[in-house]
Amino acid sequence: MACVNPDGSISESARTLLKAAESPAAPEEIGNKIGQPLFKIRSSLRELSDAGLILEKDGKYSITDAGRKVI
Repeated sequence: MACVNPDGSISESARTLLKAAESPAAPEEIGNKIGQPLFKIRSSLRELSDAGLILEKDGKYSITDAGRKVI
């Protein structure tokens, strides 16, 4: 599930994941919120983290200011 398109825009699934991370949440919690398997969530979190759209702290992920701008 690609999250960030070559033009810098994000996919609809990435937008859903970012919204689920408005408050800090563990990958399992995010997966439960949006109904996606954990392996897809972890892959998406890595991609969004690399793009600076989500931040991990103490095993929980939350959206960054840059992430808020793209949703």
